[in-house]
Amino acid sequence: MLKISVIVTTYNRPTALALVLQALANQQYSNFEIIVADDGSTKTTTQLINQFSYPIQHIWQADQGFRAAKARNSAVMAATGDYLIFLDGDCIPRSDFIFKHYKLAEPGYFVVGNRVLLNEQFTQQVIQTSEPIMTWSINQWLLAYFQGKINRLSPLLNLPFIRKYCKQTWRGVKTCNLAIWNKDFQQVNGFDEKFQGWGHEDADLAVRLLRSGIRRKNGRFAVPVLHLWHTEEEKNQNNVTRLEQILQSNITTACKGIDQYKI
Repeated sequence: MLKISVIVTTYNRPTALALVLQALANQQYSNFEIIVADDGSTKTTTQLINQFSYPIQHIWQADQGFRAAKARNSAVMAATGDYLIFLDGDCIPRSDFIFKHYKLAEPGYFVVGNRVLLNEQFTQQVIQTSEPIMTWSINQWLLAYFQGKINRLSPLLNLPFIRKYCKQTWRGVKTCNLAIWNKDFQQVNGFDEKFQGWGHEDADLAVRLLRSGIRRKNGRFAVPVLHLWHTEEEKNQNNVTRLEQILQSNITTACKGIDQYKI
């Protein structure tokens, strides 16, 4: 059975992370490990992780601004799986999440999932009550949609016929729900840590994967995550400029990537 490494990125939001880790504890698929890529959280997050009875690797780095690329690279260095699933610490997976990613895994492809956004009030309700929304039926989600608690219902539908009928583009690739073969991640030298501040480190990775011949596979309507509400950050302008430069080049490997950690 394929060994999968689930890499959960977090920063000082332990109440959300707790729900994600609880959901990962109740997955249908069993052969996976969890690595928390921590971009500088306080001890509260460490204490939370230590409360769980199953093994969780906690890869922490000092808080020096938004450095998700570095946090994820460091987590991959600790990973032992052949397949990587990147998940954000405020995105709750349903119980079949890893199993369906396993079924979608195919050599030569990376898989882009999507998400359902919860509104602010519903997010607070879920956090305060620990509502097990990861096990909700489609009827419960239908009611939540008509009550305005979520932004859309379609990601929760299962439409298997569209998997490879998608544009081979970097647009829409988000590391809140992204699966890549470890060897392909290594081939492009992982995330480029020159991307600091919020935004576009995932787009850059996708550009380089596509240029390297790794094709995009659609995980929409198969592996949604339930994204808890938070205020939206503005994209770092330096990252916007850097992505534009990458798009005008032929670069396939990260300038400052995972190879710096290899002996």
